Amino acid sequence: MEPMKLRIIGPGELPDEQYFIVRWSTLRRPLGLAIGTERLPDDDVAIHALVEEAGTVLSVGRAHLIPEDSDGAMSDHAGEGASTCPAFTPLSGHADFPETNELRPAFHIRQMGTIEERRRQGLAARILQGLEEASCQIWGCRSGWLQARMHAIPFYENQGWQVFGEEYMIEKVGPHLSMWKKF
Repeated sequence: MEPMKLRIIGPGELPDEQYFIVRWSTLRRPLGLAIGTERLPDDDVAIHALVEEAGTVLSVGRAHLIPEDSDGAMSDHAGEGASTCPAFTPLSGHADFPETNELRPAFHIRQMGTIEERRRQGLAARILQGLEEASCQIWGCRSGWLQARMHAIPFYENQGWQVFGEEYMIEKVGPHLSMWKKF
């Protein structure tokens, strides 16, 4: 049997359809969202990571570079009716964080998902580490940012990410906390 492998797909490339099917089935279908909501308008310039075994995608995730003039606020998905993900206020300057220029370039982790029967086997940790390393190598990032669903907070904390701010609701998705990590 072919061993599991991590694949990183850089900016300018798109993963194959199976990647997007896993993204939809793990993240959007459980929320009752239509196929297509797993797609993001900047997927073509993001870094994608996937773990596959024998040609089957088991776990996925992506990172994108946060533009210098952005605080990270954006639409949750492409298409009509998308919720808004809030800003990462420290990227706009905040007393609890170093100067904003020490946090830039910055990347945003999104769309992490693992098929149910393969959860809790370290696949998401491989995805996250791959995205962190690729973001630092490709873009020279100094910090990473994400909005975590409440049940995922312990996972990200175990990977060295820190919670900041108060809990908030992303409509149609649920309660979240913002997290960050300095590199």
